[in-house]
Amino acid sequence: MQTDLLQQAGLHGTRRQFFGRTASGIGTAALASLLNPQLFDAATQLDKPRGGLPGLPHFKPSAKRVIYLFESGAPSQIDTLDYKPTLEKLHGTELPDSIRKGQRLTGMTSGQNKFSVAKNFVPFKQYGRNGAWMSDLLPHIGGVADDICVVKTMHTEAINHDPAITFFQTGSEQPGRPSIGAWASYGLGTLSEDLPAFAVLISKNSYGAPQPLYARLWGSGFLPSNHQGVKLRSTGDPVLFLKDPADTSDASRRQMLDGIAKLNALRQAEVGDPEIATRIAAYEMAYRMQMSVPDLTDLSKEPESTFKLYGEEAKTPGTQAYNCLLARRLAERGVRFIQLYHRDWDHHSSLPQEHPRQARETDRPSAALVTDLKQRGMLDDTLIVWGGEFGRTVYSQGNLAGGNYGRDHHPRCFSVWLAGGGIKPGISYGKTDDYCYNVAENPVHVHDLQATLLHCLGVNHEKLTYRFQGRDYRLTDVHGKVVKGILA
Repeated sequence: MQTDLLQQAGLHGTRRQFFGRTASGIGTAALASLLNPQLFDAATQLDKPRGGLPGLPHFKPSAKRVIYLFESGAPSQIDTLDYKPTLEKLHGTELPDSIRKGQRLTGMTSGQNKFSVAKNFVPFKQYGRNGAWMSDLLPHIGGVADDICVVKTMHTEAINHDPAITFFQTGSEQPGRPSIGAWASYGLGTLSEDLPAFAVLISKNSYGAPQPLYARLWGSGFLPSNHQGVKLRSTGDPVLFLKDPADTSDASRRQMLDGIAKLNALRQAEVGDPEIATRIAAYEMAYRMQMSVPDLTDLSKEPESTFKLYGEEAKTPGTQAYNCLLARRLAERGVRFIQLYHRDWDHHSSLPQEHPRQARETDRPSAALVTDLKQRGMLDDTLIVWGGEFGRTVYSQGNLAGGNYGRDHHPRCFSVWLAGGGIKPGISYGKTDDYCYNVAENPVHVHDLQATLLHCLGVNHEKLTYRFQGRDYRLTDVHGKVVKGILA
């Protein structure tokens, strides 16, 4: 069959020419791994990465992997993580011009004739040894306060959702750049033989029409396409075409892939197109995932204590609880970058009614993930990030007196939290003003957070570059500094 394929392709080179052309480079490496995987057994251990760039990591990493819990739509920092008791007295008053400082507003509130201050609509309590203030919306996250670091002074230039999310995920407000997970895969390679380096999970929402998320958010941009995130679906097969047709045997599937690999290796040796090498690797990964993904998503061997920790929702595919549990299982199997998207935090009205619903979906499973990894001895080398694309305004949008108000987009200051992987636990970093409108101390820009994540992975963000169209690009562009104050 393989000879027929070669002849049909019109590639009538001699045996000597074939081996001469493929005696070096990725073609022979890929073919060898296909035909004799045992040759690479030493490289498939979870502590020995496969792929990646020579010389990386640049220094000893504190984290082997990242789990990024992205809360799309932007949670209100005022009602979750940044307690402002002074707002009790300021509630209902006009936000002073001296605080606004003429800053840009969205079209949704720029026409308002009043900017009434709205206090936090739920109580806050202190948690942990250092008395961290957490909203009653996040009691489980409060329960792991000693394990997390809350950064209260994130800021960004983007004021609308799509460019703001794109900025966080790719380092640019304009589409087309590689995602942070793709950069991690490109620079560091994978720790798993049977799963991709970068996996993506999108949680179902109780709200019927959540905001869209675009595949470019986990795309590879101008990097080789094998570094893009692989989205695992919540319904049907986790990956499309995971199962072979009923009349296809494993042996015939293996024979077909070996034949295709030889054809691709021949072509790659002739033209040197790196995308051909990517295609070879993609076919083989797809084959291996047929074996590994069913085991990954089979929760039948998880003890009942797991579901007591994450909640009963963890038994339902597609819920945030299920995806947090799946993230732990992906981390155990060596996936380098795991991206979870939880949507519908964008509440321009009915904030007191809608924010609690979203918080219930993410609070318990997010805290459970921290606890679970800690119990398994994995938190020390797993970096968890939780947060949205910007914050919410201290002033209300809509009728504050009637209770049916919301908060507009606010890029000037907002909160995220991090845990594990070299992050100092049990601290709050940075301060905002009494109105939670401007950064007062220790600002952290989006590029600073990206630089810090790469630093924890052992990467100097200024040295991880890729030449495209005559220019060297990097995740942080020409910006970014590591936030040393949050490092352990």
